Amino acid sequence: MQNRGLMCALVATTFLCTAPQTGAAAAHHPVGLGAVLTSENGQIFGFDIDRFGDDGVLATKATVETFDQDTGKIVKSFGKFFNRDSDYVVPGIAAGGVALIEQERVPDGQLYPKRTYKVMNPVTANKFTGKWTPPPKGIIMQDMSDDQASQTTSLFALKNLNAGETPIIVVSDIASNTFTKIIKLNDSFSGGSLPQFSQYSAANQAVIALSPDGGAVGGSPPLNYLIDLSSGKMSSFNGYNNGFYHAGSVNGLAVDPNTGVAATTTELNAQVEFYDLNKKTGIAFTQLPCTSDTDQLLSGTSVTNDPVNKLFLVTEPNYCDGNQGSAIVVYDEAGNFVEAITGFKVPVDVALSVRPRINPAKRMGWIFGGPNGVAQLQQFFY
Repeated sequence: MQNRGLMCALVATTFLCTAPQTGAAAAHHPVGLGAVLTSENGQIFGFDIDRFGDDGVLATKATVETFDQDTGKIVKSFGKFFNRDSDYVVPGIAAGGVALIEQERVPDGQLYPKRTYKVMNPVTANKFTGKWTPPPKGIIMQDMSDDQASQTTSLFALKNLNAGETPIIVVSDIASNTFTKIIKLNDSFSGGSLPQFSQYSAANQAVIALSPDGGAVGGSPPLNYLIDLSSGKMSSFNGYNNGFYHAGSVNGLAVDPNTGVAATTTELNAQVEFYDLNKKTGIAFTQLPCTSDTDQLLSGTSVTNDPVNKLFLVTEPNYCDGNQGSAIVVYDEAGNFVEAITGFKVPVDVALSVRPRINPAKRMGWIFGGPNGVAQLQQFFY
């Protein structure tokens, strides 16, 4: 798939390559970078914004901070510092603007953290309002579905057992602290396969994309799994495995929760792949701009879906050999290039684990990594 009819221009410090824009897109804020948020308490350990509001929340070692997603101004900072090995984490915001906050506390003299979960119902309460208590005690959170329109939230986690860590899916109504299903997964979903997680809400399915052989050079095709959130029944189909070295690891996954269109990024070939989960087949694949199918270092990482405007936002930490910093590359759900927003400084380690957070109605989002690193978030418009 080739990119045709692109228009390029230098706007301030941001180089934009865009396809012709519709009238709807032109009515919003100009495409590019916005404000920079700097945490009041150092490194940020996860954040999210309310897709249906104006607020956001982030976590640091000592505090939880709420912020105005339009201006980037901190609204409230609260929490408690326990010791240098303890911190707060934000897995995400669920339906109703309810934030889930993980507290990792390592008791003095011990090596491993004790994990408890709190909620802010809603974020605009600017304080903890209750607890979230998953039935398997001591779970280690890996990822949380980001469909804030669905009352059902699925979470990919590890159940910490004496014999090791078992992967599970927890199905919950975060706001009411209730649980409808705990789905046990086998070891093929463990960390070595680098599983990526999302949710297809309209079909009541969790979606996991992974490399069955750990992303080996010349390895097997990625696998896309669909897991029914009521029965636990599972099915799968092969993903694209293009390129001289094949696809390698799956770096990112996002799913339109309404249509079942999915997009992944893969490690060895710098490609983005698009799938129809209803038909269990591929739609298209494309090279990221300025790449060939052997440009591993230029591969995309996390992916976010905008279900309102039918777009996928792909994080690329080293855009066009890094000459333009990091980028968010935008595609439609048919796999067509829309635009590339550059000028970010996204650390690769967090780009693999934290996707851009967006407000589709505003065509605005936030991403890790302002000019001064992991204590900052960068606003953008698309």
